[in-house]
Amino acid sequence: MLDVRRLQVLRAVVTSGTVTAAAAHLGYTPSAVSQQVAALEKQAGTALLERVGRGVRPTAAGLLLTEHAALISSAVAQAETALADLRAGRTGRLSVRYFATAGSALVAPALAALRAEHPGVRVDVELTDPQDPLEEVARGGADLAVVVQVPDRTGDGFRLVHLLDDPYAAVLPLGHPLAGMEVIDLQELSGEQWVGSEPPGPCLEPVIASCAAAGFSPDFVIQSEDYATAQGFVAAGLGVGLMPRLGLRDQHPGVVVRPVRNPEPVRVISAAARSTALEQPAVRSLLAALRDAAATAGPGRR
Repeated sequence: MLDVRRLQVLRAVVTSGTVTAAAAHLGYTPSAVSQQVAALEKQAGTALLERVGRGVRPTAAGLLLTEHAALISSAVAQAETALADLRAGRTGRLSVRYFATAGSALVAPALAALRAEHPGVRVDVELTDPQDPLEEVARGGADLAVVVQVPDRTGDGFRLVHLLDDPYAAVLPLGHPLAGMEVIDLQELSGEQWVGSEPPGPCLEPVIASCAAAGFSPDFVIQSEDYATAQGFVAAGLGVGLMPRLGLRDQHPGVVVRPVRNPEPVRVISAAARSTALEQPAVRSLLAALRDAAATAGPGRR
């Protein structure tokens, strides 16, 4: 294989016209330049320079390699520029995962802020389950994911950054006997039929755990895995439910929403960032934008 550094020495000699001038340009001695060219000629298997008076000129092979040396130099310069742009956050690509209720409240404004700050960064965004992305982030399939944090969940390859605590509220049909109360003790819902709004996983666990702490297990008579549909079932008088505040940003006109206590279920929403991705300015900017969006979306109680 031809030595790239020797190709650049040859290019300097051809460009300057003499070994002495090339040596002065490169900071070498003339003897060192001649040795580099001789070694390259040995690699190439043919003469690359011929003497003309006090100078030199390239042979056909020397001219060919000089042209390729220029292309190599240009490619290296382009690579250095591209790397500098990537490290500075001017270019690049990010892979982001999020779950449904975090989309409009957190991810959308954060991505808008990221685009304003890093317009050259391409972001691939995908809706996914609130728990699944952790493994994808850890193994490098995504740079960042907005997740509902599972208690005591840690792992190699990612860092969890707290965004906000999202409390659950009671969702009742209009005219329900408890609708006139400002705050509802959770135990008062123990005898009700319930509309489920969460699939098994980290969003359902705070509901089950809080009801257990209040001394009962909720009687789910209807299951729905999205909050809009669940509110519709409640509005029709088919049951009551507990839903997180972020899921109630678009409240159904046929329901009332009341805070609960003793205890109040809360889900913890975090950003999981791949450890190596945190070196990228765009990832750090996205995390900051998510924290700003979380501060606007609701109280970040720890």
